[in-house]
Amino acid sequence: MAQTSVTALHRETAADKTRNLTKMALCVALLAISSYLAFPLPFTPAMVVGTTIIVNMTAFILKPNDAFLVLLAWMIIGAIGVPVLPGGSAGLGRLVGPTGGFYVAFAIAAWLMSKLLNGSNSFKRMVFLGIAVGMPVIYVGGCISMYLVAHMGVWATLVAAVFPFIFGDIVKVVAGAFLATRINAIMRKN
Repeated sequence: MAQTSVTALHRETAADKTRNLTKMALCVALLAISSYLAFPLPFTPAMVVGTTIIVNMTAFILKPNDAFLVLLAWMIIGAIGVPVLPGGSAGLGRLVGPTGGFYVAFAIAAWLMSKLLNGSNSFKRMVFLGIAVGMPVIYVGGCISMYLVAHMGVWATLVAAVFPFIFGDIVKVVAGAFLATRINAIMRKN
């Protein structure tokens, strides 16, 4: 009898691991695909990108370390030359360029949001964390790289990396939270 319980527990753990790895692979693939939804703006090196929807979704469906690893894997894939970074770009230069801070901040923000969400599937909590934690972390990362690499002043950095994106990023947080609540509900049923 005890052996059956151990076997059932082992199967459940293996199924959970498989489910989790599948979610991680899906997130990496969606990050790559969403990077092609990029619209350059004439006044800034930063682009309006669909990637942030998936960054938020990743934070809201994965555990903190898994969310961080997904973003790290996406950056490594882009750094070695696969065109998965925003606008279909690639290369190490992209990660150390004026917008590279955004990419690093994506990983940090995803980890923090996931940690603070603590497994909840509350849409309101996801939106709150995306706006109150994720967006500021991402903006700080982007501003730091623009300030250091593009040698922009503080005000110019805010004008180029933050102000034009606030409304759209709020919409993308809501979209990411919407997707995450649906995915979490489906995954919990199975």
